[in-house]
Amino acid sequence: MCGIVGYIGKSHNSTEVLLSGLTNLEYRGYDSAGIARICNGEIEIIKSCGPIVNLKDKVNYSKNSNIGIGHTRWATHGVPSIENSHPHKVGKTTIVHNGIIENYLELKKDLNAIYEFKSDTDTEVACALLDNLYKECNDMLKAIQNFQDIVRGSYAIAILSDDEPNTIYVIKHMSPLIIGVGDDETFIASDVPAILEYTKNYVVLNDGDYAKVTNDGFKIYDSNGNEKKYDVRTFSLDASSIGKNGYDHFMLKEINEEPEIAKKLINRYIENGEIKKLPSIKDCKNVTIVACGSAMHAGLIGKYLIEKNIEIPVSVEIASEFRYKQLFIDKNSLVIVISQSGETADTLAAVKIAKEKGAKTLGIVNVVESSIAREVDDVIYTEAGSEIAVATTKAYFAQVLMLMFLSLRDKDLDSEDFKSAHVDIDKLIHRDEIYDKIAKKIHEQNDIYFIGRQIDYSLCMEGSLKLKEISYLHSEAYAAGELKHGSIALIGDGTPVFSVITDESIAEKTRSNMKEVKARGAHVILLISEDLDYDGDDYDEKIVIPAHQEFLKSIIAIIPLQLISYKTALLRGCSIDKPKNLAKSVTVE
Repeated sequence: MCGIVGYIGKSHNSTEVLLSGLTNLEYRGYDSAGIARICNGEIEIIKSCGPIVNLKDKVNYSKNSNIGIGHTRWATHGVPSIENSHPHKVGKTTIVHNGIIENYLELKKDLNAIYEFKSDTDTEVACALLDNLYKECNDMLKAIQNFQDIVRGSYAIAILSDDEPNTIYVIKHMSPLIIGVGDDETFIASDVPAILEYTKNYVVLNDGDYAKVTNDGFKIYDSNGNEKKYDVRTFSLDASSIGKNGYDHFMLKEINEEPEIAKKLINRYIENGEIKKLPSIKDCKNVTIVACGSAMHAGLIGKYLIEKNIEIPVSVEIASEFRYKQLFIDKNSLVIVISQSGETADTLAAVKIAKEKGAKTLGIVNVVESSIAREVDDVIYTEAGSEIAVATTKAYFAQVLMLMFLSLRDKDLDSEDFKSAHVDIDKLIHRDEIYDKIAKKIHEQNDIYFIGRQIDYSLCMEGSLKLKEISYLHSEAYAAGELKHGSIALIGDGTPVFSVITDESIAEKTRSNMKEVKARGAHVILLISEDLDYDGDDYDEKIVIPAHQEFLKSIIAIIPLQLISYKTALLRGCSIDKPKNLAKSVTVE
């Protein structure tokens, strides 16, 4: 959530770079935006609420500036407003900030005698603290060191000082920040897509690092103030990877990329009927999967597959709960953490706790060299490419695929069935007629339900989340056998109920539950695999997915649910790629 971009150099006007970078970070979620640029030695701050186009309308492009910082804000402390938007300036110090300053109220109490605060944000307090520390020592590097000793929380911060109009300072702790390396220019960003049209080369900052960036380059320091050596990495994708490439929405583009992801990963990891190049987890006493949102739903599928194929107990924990509960893990345990961005704050905290307990840690992440990827003992990259839409599709798809591979690591496989899967996935994506029909049926409904059992229930949870995320319809998933214990009271005439059946062992039981909701007037939409298909009077609409071996069905079945969500949101005129109140990378608790 939120985005930071900064620029200092000789090749471009900073205004152009800042606004371009903020536009490329829109996918992270935001409610306001702002820039601070230095023109003729003076800091000028421009801020607006709403989309970045509102900010662009306020900017005077004729002014020349070779240095500046920018920010997209997702409100945490204080409502979306000009006063609460970044950048904040206090005294001689101007900053933008991602993260949370947890002790800001006690800091604010101490600083109230020195400064008059104009916003409700923790960021303005951080800015005041930096300014006060700078006044005491007249050395921004020393002020930053002292700042890190005082504050608690997570932060990525870019700083401008009135006294140094040719310098940007940055600080990084538990919130992503990179330095982009160009020719005679340097960039600051939360993520590579912000600066990809200017450079592919970047340096990853570690927790506790801070840097001084000037026209002559940059120096990075560790938390003890020692200058550090660094490696310049090169991003493997180009600017087209973050474009829509002819699709109306990023979400639709990313769903259409799923067949190629399946083909790539299956060809990479399956050889001669066996899973290769992945660690074996069969000797672990137990497994705990920790994740948030869709990644947690992927983990629930992973639980089912690992328990069935490896026969070891698996628990799935929401990351924000894991860090506060009584834990029963030790050196014989494996903790698998799943995150698209590799920066999810709660999940990252879970890694550190697991390691303190002596457990082995394995990350399943999409972003190379992200914080979680660096922190875990072992990492598996999902290699799904840049995912721009806030509601995940292809990253979730790849996470489930990698969990499936882990569960089958020591099994004999039908390689040909796997290797043909991408063809059927592609065909399933292009069944617009039935998806359009179902979307038209449900898009004006108030309440929609999903029912399934076992692995199908996990699929229902993700299908329901996807629908509510982007269409803003109330949607819930229930274990089908629980209907009689209360939730069936919610079913009335015309209530849409999706039923998912891909598991033969519980197919008859789920059909029985379908008859129960049908008898109470529900409009039942059945998603079923071809090998279990039947003609009956217990459904109104039916989507049949191709028959594959059991393990592949959980990958294929999500495709129609993703596309029905997309089509429904389209009919409702919703902001599909940037749903209200949501953020792509949740880097605060």
